[in-house]
Amino acid sequence: MGKVAIISVAIAALSVLLGERVLNISKRHLVFREVANKHLPNCVTLKNIEHGSEDITILGHGLAFISTGLKFPGLPTSDVPGRIYTLDLKDPHLKPVELRMPRNFDLESFNPHGISVYTDPSDNTVYLFVVNHPQFKSQIEIFKYVKDGASLVHLKTIKHELLHSVNDIVAVGTESFYATNDHYFSNEHLKTLEILLLMPWTNVVYYSPNEVKVVSEGYHFANGINMSPDQRYIYVANIFNHSVNVLEKKEDNTLTPVK
Repeated sequence: MGKVAIISVAIAALSVLLGERVLNISKRHLVFREVANKHLPNCVTLKNIEHGSEDITILGHGLAFISTGLKFPGLPTSDVPGRIYTLDLKDPHLKPVELRMPRNFDLESFNPHGISVYTDPSDNTVYLFVVNHPQFKSQIEIFKYVKDGASLVHLKTIKHELLHSVNDIVAVGTESFYATNDHYFSNEHLKTLEILLLMPWTNVVYYSPNEVKVVSEGYHFANGINMSPDQRYIYVANIFNHSVNVLEKKEDNTLTPVK
């Protein structure tokens, strides 16, 4: 076979591989998907939560906590600092209540993402865990919710090298939680390349004051995380795999894939 023929075959093979890759990326990113409007009955728009409302978590008696004001590269944003609201789902007026933030907390850089609530069974104290991105970095804020004053008391800020790109969080104790990292890299250009190439490098981290460890990995953009009511299973949204991973929670806080 001549050189020209060999080069032609090589180019054709490379074109097929690149075409297959581009098609796969397009499918994973839902490029060809058409989204239709859903007009659901009995829905109302909540006032004052128009910008960056990213997460919601609900207590058993119907009180919802909502994070707003998320600023994220590439998304529409506003100059309004992040805020936390509560909403009584049993109140027919459905009026969000803005929680007063503590004076010792830097509200101007507050950039809330995922949130989670933990109720201490010993005294029913409600703890609110918030993923915060000041200057687009990642840290976890722990607050105590004061119902009578509709306010939050800041207790602790948690930073760790394994919590480098946190998206969402589910609290399992007064200072312990599982969190998803939605990127492997910290550099913005590498983050973009990571998403375009669909690298399954994101993970789930377990944090407690005694240990911090990666407990599950291999996700295509790990996103939302939650726990079953009986606390036996952890659910992780695997965005570009278009799936929800179910994992069993072990006594040592590691996670075992179920389905």
